[in-house]
Amino acid sequence: MTAIATPITAQIPQLRPLNIVRDLLGVADLVEKCFADTMDPDGRNYLQQMRRAGQDNVFLRWASSAVETVSMPLSGYVWEEKGDIIGNVSLIPYRHARKKYCLIANVAVRPEYRNRGIGRALTLAAMQNAIQRHADETWLHVRDDNPAAIGLYRSMGFVELARRTTWQAQPDRNASVVVPVPVRGAGSSGMVVTRRTARDWPVQETWLRRLYPDLLAWYKPMPWNSLRPGLGPALYRFMSDYDVRHWVARTNSLLSGVVSWQAMTGRNNRLWVAAPPDGNEDILTALLLFARSELFRREKISLDFPAGQYNASIEAAGFHPHRTLLWMKSDETLLDENRKSI
Repeated sequence: MTAIATPITAQIPQLRPLNIVRDLLGVADLVEKCFADTMDPDGRNYLQQMRRAGQDNVFLRWASSAVETVSMPLSGYVWEEKGDIIGNVSLIPYRHARKKYCLIANVAVRPEYRNRGIGRALTLAAMQNAIQRHADETWLHVRDDNPAAIGLYRSMGFVELARRTTWQAQPDRNASVVVPVPVRGAGSSGMVVTRRTARDWPVQETWLRRLYPDLLAWYKPMPWNSLRPGLGPALYRFMSDYDVRHWVARTNSLLSGVVSWQAMTGRNNRLWVAAPPDGNEDILTALLLFARSELFRREKISLDFPAGQYNASIEAAGFHPHRTLLWMKSDETLLDENRKSI
């Protein structure tokens, strides 16, 4: 408790707040060095934007006054030795449903400087900042293949609340060969793939809310207006230039799965899967294969899904796990006690 009550930046001269004007390019180099092997297209695009911003004087003048209101990594801390940035942490503010969230992100330390407590000090500084901002919740995410970082965050009072896998696949340009015949029409299983109707939406929404809970809606809100049927959502999609399609699996006329596709400008094409808790693995595989065949002209497609659920189905449909993230939240009791001590 006392370590959090006393600002850590006052104790460690190498640790200081991020200077948005002079540090952005150095932080971009550090993040790339630490995460190049695991970075996805969105991450590489983020680095390009950071480097462009670091050379844009107009942006830098705006950013210096916007760190409290914009959900971008414009604030944080760096660890500097002999003029070189060897550690970084970003603190990103979010607002959702009248609550204030802070995401601790980009915790990076050069490999040769690790195991010296730098990552812990950076994270602690970000936690202090979140408390000073009166954040209602403080979160971070970490890859499941980084046990050292997971252990660090647990020791600092973070609790895992969700574990999600990002799957990726190339559109299937040979779909006529690999898509099972029953998907194209009624087979022995009685399964067919059809277009979605408005009557399918209540069940689809129920399944989606189970698989994409509101727990993380502050960070990645569900595009409900893009997925719902009806005139209003259709107008929203038209005005937003969204392209959305739906494929429904029916077994003996009963709804057994829905896959929705959403085209997002500048990002991977994204799939949203709605399936029952005890659904048929083969049906979901066939439905995903069918979606890939329909999207064969598109670029890489991405699927976010709870880790460990329907893994065999998704892999059988030609998707590969890109990464699994643990979403961890600072213990609220500890956060409240620390807030009072500042």
